[in-house]
Amino acid sequence: MGRVFIDRLFKGIEAVLAALLLGMVVMVFGNVVLRYAFNSGIQVSEELSRIFFVWLTFVGAVVAMRDGAHLGMDGFVSRLSRRGKLACLAASQAIVLAGCAVLFWGTWQQHEVNATTTAPVTGLSMIWVFGVSYLTSLGIGAHALHALWRIASGRLRDDELVQVTESEEIPHEAAHPGARP
Repeated sequence: MGRVFIDRLFKGIEAVLAALLLGMVVMVFGNVVLRYAFNSGIQVSEELSRIFFVWLTFVGAVVAMRDGAHLGMDGFVSRLSRRGKLACLAASQAIVLAGCAVLFWGTWQQHEVNATTTAPVTGLSMIWVFGVSYLTSLGIGAHALHALWRIASGRLRDDELVQVTESEEIPHEAAHPGARP
């Protein structure tokens, strides 16, 4: 039940990412056409496309973390024993969790400044730009906590001990047969 919900949630998040990318393409292309063909443009499109890009990047990092698509050192880690792989995975997840805590805390410290500052063209509160760090730190942090819990409880299979690939050219499934798609 929980797994199905999480899978559907991430499908929805991927749809939002696709919509953000489409919005960026439409706004930038539309502005190029308007500038060259009609010597005009839509001022908010440039600012909104930048905001969309920030959201696409930060939310995409959460999806990439779940999918194991971030780059890593699997060439080294895959040669270790099970105990070594567990130690490396636990250390990396602890470092990721610490980084998420720093990101969340820094966003919290700057929240008031960002909430009271507005974007120059759209007038949107800048918390709509920088506040995505809350979502990113919580999403990636939850993944790291879950991985640490699975390590501590002994619920990781051998094929799950290396969760990233060294090269972007090698698909995750090919590098780690049996891993979740």
